[in-house]
Amino acid sequence: MCTKRVVICLSLVSMLFTSTTWAINKDYRHKLEQSGCTQVSEAQGCDINKSKAENAKAGFVNESSDTTASATSPYAGKWLALSDSGDTVANISIDKNDKVIVNGKSVHATKTDGGLQFKQGMVIYTLQGDRRVKGEDVWRDTDAGTQGKIFKK
Repeated sequence: MCTKRVVICLSLVSMLFTSTTWAINKDYRHKLEQSGCTQVSEAQGCDINKSKAENAKAGFVNESSDTTASATSPYAGKWLALSDSGDTVANISIDKNDKVIVNGKSVHATKTDGGLQFKQGMVIYTLQGDRRVKGEDVWRDTDAGTQGKIFKK
């Protein structure tokens, strides 16, 4: 009976101490808000010591904290998916709200793992969110087993 009480008390005390380690301090939270970064985007390269505009240029803006109409997605623009032989696989258009049109048809896109991913038929397209990273915008045809690169026009 006594050991159950000790175990319960120790569990409660450990929960009390571990919960405080998850909190961020006021200064850090202020830097995140001013820079437009989140803890996740900071880990991906967003600089909390830069302004929101500078981080937006680099493609690291926390959409929930950025209320300006001029903010655009790092994916916005016209893209071209090419085969290894240089043939056009798809013409892709993405607006500033990440609405994707592939070959004239609207498709559903999801943000995943620091990138934007969408599918049309058996082809999966993936665009890297960090525009400084080159060569990682790719498409894969899961049916034919082919793949290639995607380039911004």
